[in-house]
Amino acid sequence: MNKATTPLILFLFLFLLLSVSAFTQQVADTLYNPIISNPAYANAQGPVVLIDEAHGNFHTLSGRFKPFARLLEKDGYVVRASAEPFTKDQLRAGEILVIANALHPDNLQRWTLPTPSAFTETEINVVNEWVSEGGCLFLIADHMPFPGAAEALAASFGFKFYNGFAMRKGGGKDIFSIGEGLIESVITNGRDKKEAVTSLQSFAGQAFEIPNGAHPIITLNSTYRMLMPQTAWEFTKDTPATSAENLVQGAYVNYGKGRVVVFGEAAMFTAQLQGKSKVGMNVKSAAQNFQLLLNVVHWLDGILD
Repeated sequence: MNKATTPLILFLFLFLLLSVSAFTQQVADTLYNPIISNPAYANAQGPVVLIDEAHGNFHTLSGRFKPFARLLEKDGYVVRASAEPFTKDQLRAGEILVIANALHPDNLQRWTLPTPSAFTETEINVVNEWVSEGGCLFLIADHMPFPGAAEALAASFGFKFYNGFAMRKGGGKDIFSIGEGLIESVITNGRDKKEAVTSLQSFAGQAFEIPNGAHPIITLNSTYRMLMPQTAWEFTKDTPATSAENLVQGAYVNYGKGRVVVFGEAAMFTAQLQGKSKVGMNVKSAAQNFQLLLNVVHWLDGILD
């Protein structure tokens, strides 16, 4: 490394440190309130959706996933926090389980390697069996360290997580359209043409491999690579990197009698404020993201088939 490149690397390092600080200060945008023209259910008459809050989750019902919950409530679903470790009796209280950015206690204050599982082996077996018997799981694990914390749970359903960052070479917004990373499917089509999703935006995140029988929703191309740092948001010229081409950032699969949807990015399904900036469904270029969220839950619910 010559003297000319040293200031640039130092600048990037300091910028990324500021980025992670700002990221942790993101709060829910409580003013975000999209119109649902055709709710799936009358008020509070839909299935119960459980949002996990028992595993150090970065996104919770009362926190950064409040806009997520409010949107589903407007669609008629009953949304509740799940504040206990997973057991058969506890999961019977809901039809759809949402797990967003769980973390092991060791990583709550330190986003560094190693990243142990946020779930015990018993819990993983319980969730897997619950889905196999008819439950529905919406698993979301953003960039490192979240994939490491959910890796074992995802693997029980055949998904292979990469505990890193899926990033576009040269930067730029992660916007996907039909034929450009967004795959047309029963989920993107919705119940009718008014619910069809033709464009959406994600906000960094990870990418993963899917099992046989699973269907991709977002597929990355050769302009993306997986960066695998030791500490979140700290990148150097020696940070391991591999191509993310053909890796997936969203997918769905039937599993036994149940259903599973997996995404490698969380902000795209909520609305947040980072200072004066908007992040998530409240961003103009992510205007269709809220419909994708509704379509995902409708598929899990069996409304879309």
